[in-house]
Amino acid sequence: MPATPATAPAPLTVGFDLDMTLLDTRPGIHATYRALSAETGTPIDADLVVTRLGPPLLDEIRNWFPEDETERAVTRYRELYRDHAFAPTVPLPGAHAAVEAVRAHGGRVAVITGKYEPNAHLHLEHAGLTADIVIGDLWAETKGEALRAHGASIYVGDHLGDIVGARHADALAVAVATGPYGADELREAGADVVLADLTGFPEWLDRHLGAN
Repeated sequence: MPATPATAPAPLTVGFDLDMTLLDTRPGIHATYRALSAETGTPIDADLVVTRLGPPLLDEIRNWFPEDETERAVTRYRELYRDHAFAPTVPLPGAHAAVEAVRAHGGRVAVITGKYEPNAHLHLEHAGLTADIVIGDLWAETKGEALRAHGASIYVGDHLGDIVGARHADALAVAVATGPYGADELREAGADVVLADLTGFPEWLDRHLGAN
């Protein structure tokens, strides 16, 4: 009888969040909210907004606009974003090296983000970061669905919602303390691994893959 062909191992796929994981988007988001406030005459505390990045844009907009104005405000925010957000945004420490580390192991990079997807693509292009997969407009469990669909075994993020997403996908939750939560809070929320920032990710990935 002919030998049964061996099943090829699934390719390594590592998911990354965008805001405050790969990129420090706070200055651009701050500038966009200030522009939206000036244009609409609606008071918005941009300083407060940038301390709680992560949940969907609509959730934040609802804090400042009546319900019947929220969809229009979201649309206008996304338009203004392209004029105000890209130039001041910079990669966080270790972002390029983290992406390169995945590729060095023959892996794919999936950016799974709550960011409006067209703007996520533009952010990555501006920052000189290349991803194999980019999916936007997702949060918590819906991030997990995308991670599972693309076979991601690791998800790297800064928010408690990112840990929820990783758990939903049965992926390893790697948290970086570069967003609104400290290392202890991320551990308590169930992160499997907590790093101060992405500078420690390549070494951790080498160890992790060497042990598997």
